[in-house]
Amino acid sequence: MAKGITVTEHILTMQKERPEATGAFTSLLSELTVAAKIIAQKVNKANLTEDLGFVGTESVDEEHYQKLVEFANATIINRVSHIGHLWCMASKKETDLIPIPPKYAKGDYILVFDPLGGITNIDVHIDVGTVFSILKKENSGEMSFMANALQPGHKQLAAGYFIYGSSTMMVYTTGTGVHGFTLERRIGEFLLSHENIRIPKKGKTYSINEGNYYFWDEKVQNLVEYFKTPDIKSGRPYTLRYTGSFVADFHRNLLKGGIHMYPVDSKDPLKPHGKLMLMCEVNPLAFVVEQAGGAASTGFERVLDVEPRHLHQRVPVFIGSPADVRVAEELLQGKR
Repeated sequence: MAKGITVTEHILTMQKERPEATGAFTSLLSELTVAAKIIAQKVNKANLTEDLGFVGTESVDEEHYQKLVEFANATIINRVSHIGHLWCMASKKETDLIPIPPKYAKGDYILVFDPLGGITNIDVHIDVGTVFSILKKENSGEMSFMANALQPGHKQLAAGYFIYGSSTMMVYTTGTGVHGFTLERRIGEFLLSHENIRIPKKGKTYSINEGNYYFWDEKVQNLVEYFKTPDIKSGRPYTLRYTGSFVADFHRNLLKGGIHMYPVDSKDPLKPHGKLMLMCEVNPLAFVVEQAGGAASTGFERVLDVEPRHLHQRVPVFIGSPADVRVAEELLQGKR
C-alpha cells in the first residue's frame, strides 16, 4: 500500500479485504481519528493556554492534569456517541460503563479507552497518548452491559493508540498487521508513514520504574539484574529507557525493540496487583504488539487470555520483543 494515503483510505481498503468488516466499524475508527486531532491540538497548547490552568501557576498539580484528561475523555465520548454503532463505552476515567444517550441509536460495538495516559509528563514535554480497544457485543441472550464488556483481550476486533509529542501518530491493528500514520498538520490528515510494523525479535533496552525496586519480590529483582548484567554473547547489558508514560515507552520499543515491565509491587499495599489496567491500557497494546510479532505476558499467562473480573482490574505486564518477554517468563517461573 502506498505511503502517504490517509488513514480513512487505509481503513476502507482493509474493510474490502475483510468481508466481515462493516461500514459501522469503519465509521467508528474514523471518528476516533477526529477526536485525536482535537485532543492533539489541545495537548500542544497545554502549557500555553489559561483555560486548562497551566499558565501562571508555580507548580502543575493533579487538578491541572485532570482538566486535560477530562477534556480528552469528553471529546472522545462526544465524537463517537452519536454515530449509532456503539452498544456502550468504558473509560479509565469513569467508574462505570458509559451508556449511549437515549436520543442516539445503538449498535453492536463496545469502545474501551484510556483518554490520556502519561499526563503527569506533559509539563516536561514527554509524549502522552490515547489508547483504545474495540469489542463486539456478545450475542448471548440477555447478558448485562458489564458482562458484554468484560471480554478477554483476544476477542478485540481492533486496538491502537494515538501518541502526542513532537509529532502526532496513530498506530492501529484490526488483526491483520500493525500500521502507523503521522498527522500532517498542514492538511489535517493522518497519512500512512509506517506500514506493517514488525517489532525486533530482541531488543537492547528495558523500561521499568526502578524506584520501586525494594517493593518487588526477589524474582523480579533478579530479572532486572539480568538485563543489567554484562554478557557480550547475549547482548547485555541492556540500557534503561523509562519515561513514566506507558504509551511512549511502548511506542519506542515497538519500533526499536525492547521490553516494558510493570510487575506487581508485592510489598506495596497500594499496588498489590500491579498498576496498569487490563481492559483500557494493557489489552489494547498487547493486541498491537502480538500483531507486530511481539509478546505480552503477566509473567505467568498470555495477557490476551486473562479473563477480566471487573472493569478496572489491574495486572502485571511484561510486553515487547518476544525473546525478551520469554526471558522474563522463564526467570519469573523459575525455569532459568
